[in-house]
Amino acid sequence: MANTETTLKECLASIEGATGAALVDYTSGMALGTLGGSKTFDLNVAAAGNTDVIRAKMRTMEHLGLKGGIEDILITLSDQYHLIRLLTGRGGNGLFLYLVLDAKRANLAMARHQLKKIEEELEV
Repeated sequence: MANTETTLKECLASIEGATGAALVDYTSGMALGTLGGSKTFDLNVAAAGNTDVIRAKMRTMEHLGLKGGIEDILITLSDQYHLIRLLTGRGGNGLFLYLVLDAKRANLAMARHQLKKIEEELEV
């Protein structure tokens, strides 16, 4: 089982095109750990903002009476992919992994597959 720091390092090392990763508590919007990003891309701000995305989707699903759970959420920008994966393992309730990918270098299908494997190894 991997801890937060190991998990974030694994995200950046094993996922082609990954430029930033964070483990986030969507009940508070606080990042429990971040790695990567840049001077112009603050992962803590992104973590808080994406908390609102998850909350909005959960409310919408509730209003629609949808019973399934969210596996991941993908946001595509002109030059980046933002992948949000809700944790489902023990201790992961209320947490998500957030991954920023360079769209020119990333293979989105492989990134989703690898992020799922990494999530399974995370112990919070």
